[in-house]
Amino acid sequence: MPATVRYRSDDNTWYFGGELRLLDDAGALVIKRSDLAVTTATDLARALRQAEYNDPESDHVLIDLAPEEEYSPGQGLVDPISFVLLDDGNLAIRFYFTSNDCIDDQSQLHTMFKRLAGPLLGRVRARLVTVEVDDYSSTEPYSHTAVVSIPVRSKTLEQLYETAASLVALFEAAATGNLTRETVVDLVLGGRADLLIGLPEGPWLDVKSQHYDLTLDRGKISLAEAVSRFCNAEEGGIVVVGMDTKRIPGGELIKSVRPVPLDTATARRYRQAIENRIFPFPAALKIQTVETSSGHGLVVVSVPPQDEELKPFLVHGAIVGGRVEGAYISILRRSGEDSIPITAQQIHSTLAAGRALLRRGEIPPVI
Repeated sequence: MPATVRYRSDDNTWYFGGELRLLDDAGALVIKRSDLAVTTATDLARALRQAEYNDPESDHVLIDLAPEEEYSPGQGLVDPISFVLLDDGNLAIRFYFTSNDCIDDQSQLHTMFKRLAGPLLGRVRARLVTVEVDDYSSTEPYSHTAVVSIPVRSKTLEQLYETAASLVALFEAAATGNLTRETVVDLVLGGRADLLIGLPEGPWLDVKSQHYDLTLDRGKISLAEAVSRFCNAEEGGIVVVGMDTKRIPGGELIKSVRPVPLDTATARRYRQAIENRIFPFPAALKIQTVETSSGHGLVVVSVPPQDEELKPFLVHGAIVGGRVEGAYISILRRSGEDSIPITAQQIHSTLAAGRALLRRGEIPPVI
C-alpha cells in the first residue's frame, strides 16, 4: 500500500495524497482539512521523523482553514488543532482549550485538565503530555494549550482530530454551559455534574434523585422503560441517577446534585436489570458510576442512537394504573421530557412492512 504522506529530503518538499504541501514562514508544514481523512497517522509520524534529519524544527503540522480551492500557507487562518512530533518520535495533537478559572500555575492547570478530561482520555487510551498557561489571556474564558498523545496504529489524522475536537468541546461546555449529550456524559464522569444545574430535562436527558429499587419488579421495569424510551428515540439519551429536579411550567429543571449510595456491584445490577427487561439489548449501552464522596456518587446510563432496524425496543413488563403487569409488553419513546406510547397502528405497520419485505422483497406503500 503506497504511503499517504511522502517527504522528499533532496528538496524538502511534502506530498499528501499526491498534492504538494508547503511550509509557512515559521517552518511549520501547512496541510488542508481534506488531507486528514486520507492520511494515516503512522505515515505522518514516519515522514516527520525523516524530516527531522534535515531540519530539527520540522515537528509541527498546521491545518489551513481557507476554502479547499485556496491554499496560501502563512497567508490565512489556521485551525486551533494541530499535530506535533514529540521528542520520543510519537505523533500528538496540540490544541487550545478554555476555562472560566484564572489559573496561572502549571501544576494546578494539569490537575484541572486531568480531572475533567480523564474519562475521555481513558476511553481513547490517550495521555496528557503537557498543558501550558496562556500568559496573555487576561479575561474569561481563559485560553490554555494542551498536547495529548494518542495511539496512532490504524488511525487516520481525521480520527486524531476528532478526539481533539471532543476535548475542546468538553472544556467549552464547562466554560459556557452549552451542553450536548456527549459532553454531559464526560462532564458528569469528570466530576462536574454541577454544570447540569439549571438545565431542563429534555429529549435526551432524564435525571433521578434516588436509585431504582432493583429488588422489585416495579423498579426493574421503571429502569427498563426509562432506557427504552431513549432507545426508541432518534437521538438516544442519558439517565443520571443522583440529581434532583424541581417542577416548572412546562417541565422539570435540574436543581441540585444529590449523590446516591454506590458499591462495586451497582453498575452490574443496573446492567442485569436492563438485560432481563429490554429486547433487543441496546447497542453500545454504557453504565458507569462516578464517586463524589466515600460510598456515594452518581450513576450514568448512556444510550447512543440506535439503528432503526433494531426498533422498536420492547420492555418485558409494564406498570398499568400503578400495578405491575409482568406479562405485558410495553413500547415507549421519548418526546421532549415526556414519554409517549407507540401506538398499535405503528406497531402493526412495522410488522406488516417486515413481513412484506421477507415475502416479496419490497415494502408496501403507505395508504
